[in-house]
Amino acid sequence: MSSVLVKGFTDKTAVGFALGSALAFGWYAYSPSFLPGLSAEVLPIAGAITLAGLTPLALVKYNIRRMTSGRALSMAQRLSALDRHAMVTIVNEKHELSEANDLFLEMTGYTRSELMGEQVLKVYDVAHRGLALEIRTCLQRGEMWQGETPLRCKDGSIIYTHSTIMPLFDTKGTWKGSISVRTDITRTRQLLAERNVAESLHELRDDIWIVRADSEKFAYVNAAARRRLGWQDNEVERHSLSELAMQPGAKAIRSACRRMIERNETSTQFEETLFDVPFHISIKFLPSHHNDGRFLIVLNDISARIEQERAQSDFISTVSHELRSPLTSIKGAMGLMLSNATGDLPDKAVDLLGIAHRNADRLVLILNDILDLEKISAGRMEFTLDDVDMRDLIREAQVANANIGERFGISLEAIGLDDPLPLRTDPNRVIQVLNNLVSNACKFSKAGDTVAIRVRDEGDSLRISVRDQGQGIPLQDQHKIFEKFADLANSSRTTKGGTGLGLSICKAIVQSLGGTIGFTSVEGVGTTFFFNLPKLEAISSEASNEPKLRVAS
Repeated sequence: MSSVLVKGFTDKTAVGFALGSALAFGWYAYSPSFLPGLSAEVLPIAGAITLAGLTPLALVKYNIRRMTSGRALSMAQRLSALDRHAMVTIVNEKHELSEANDLFLEMTGYTRSELMGEQVLKVYDVAHRGLALEIRTCLQRGEMWQGETPLRCKDGSIIYTHSTIMPLFDTKGTWKGSISVRTDITRTRQLLAERNVAESLHELRDDIWIVRADSEKFAYVNAAARRRLGWQDNEVERHSLSELAMQPGAKAIRSACRRMIERNETSTQFEETLFDVPFHISIKFLPSHHNDGRFLIVLNDISARIEQERAQSDFISTVSHELRSPLTSIKGAMGLMLSNATGDLPDKAVDLLGIAHRNADRLVLILNDILDLEKISAGRMEFTLDDVDMRDLIREAQVANANIGERFGISLEAIGLDDPLPLRTDPNRVIQVLNNLVSNACKFSKAGDTVAIRVRDEGDSLRISVRDQGQGIPLQDQHKIFEKFADLANSSRTTKGGTGLGLSICKAIVQSLGGTIGFTSVEGVGTTFFFNLPKLEAISSEASNEPKLRVAS
């Protein structure tokens, strides 16, 4: 009890005694005048004693009641304020929820009947129940616990609270549960997280754009983007994607965002040139419950990578060209010697020259394949489109591979050539793909087998397939079949020839012509490679690394 309260109580007690004394004296002095007989002698004394004793007691009782009532009212007001601003729960000794205020129920989405009598673990997510047990252990030791507690709402969402949890004991010191007071800090956590993300994005060297999906206005750009765009921080939200539409790259970004909305896609990525700088552009759609969401657009400057790739490509091209000429001369000289143009040679020398000549052939093939891959990847390979009949190309491939078929004892069969199969494509590149697939099929088939070349009209495209009856491709190798120099478990490249680049080149050519390529394989049964080519005019692209398409006149 405070000194002020004690002083007030003492002062009011003194006043009570003074008032009692005054009333007792007045009664003793004046009561005999109106009391009859013996009463006039006894009652004045008895009444004076009674008044002197009871008056201060009555006054003290009144004051105590008044002060207690005031304190109770003050406490009720404080509890009411707490109830409006904090979530309060009481848990009994059985770890069951025995009370929860309205705010707790409102925030978690439960009704009172759904929680009362339930284990308190019900409002903790499975991932955070270890924390609940830690809190319980602390309380049972008689210690208060303070900290952050994630709570699981009825709908499965998580809210974060800052909690003060006090243990409850009875008069004998027996633990009877706990009372928790929580404040919601979910929004605070979100704001802190957003601030941390914003600070991180701000310092990135990549250009970061955040664009509103509904209006296409900018919501945020980081420092790198502002420097490139020439914008001040306070004017970002005045601008929109439409203002940048004169830039081809920005137009592509805008189109990609709209296409994502139409197709209900969540992300996309591509390469484009913007402000005369090549970028790898990544776009992610961030949905929102309050509006149409936002686009997170990351522009990564790939100038250094492209320059490195160009230097690498130039090096490969130079080396390949420089090597091809002397190799051709060496191969020619060895061919003359093997034909006895320089006179007879010992048998051992002939064998050695034969090995050298075959390896020279293989080196020439490798160099040619490397140059083809380099041209395709650098966008320097030209494709000449012409109207052709696919039947003619298949027959040409059949004739071209007749010798290799005879060498391995394989017969070639063409299927589906009854009706015309018109197509606009590059015939030379299609022949290159067919020759590669047919020669591979022959090399990996057994003597006496048949390699079937089949063509099928699929409406908007033609499907061409090459099926062998060989050993098949092991399952563990199938994922890398189109990789450069793929090391396959059953490969016999050294004995049957090949560079390890042919299938990579086939894939690059087919995709450059707007088609797709794939295969099916069963070990011990055989493999079928297939590719689809669109019957319509090949699709061109603005990308700098796309092949150059030229229509034959």
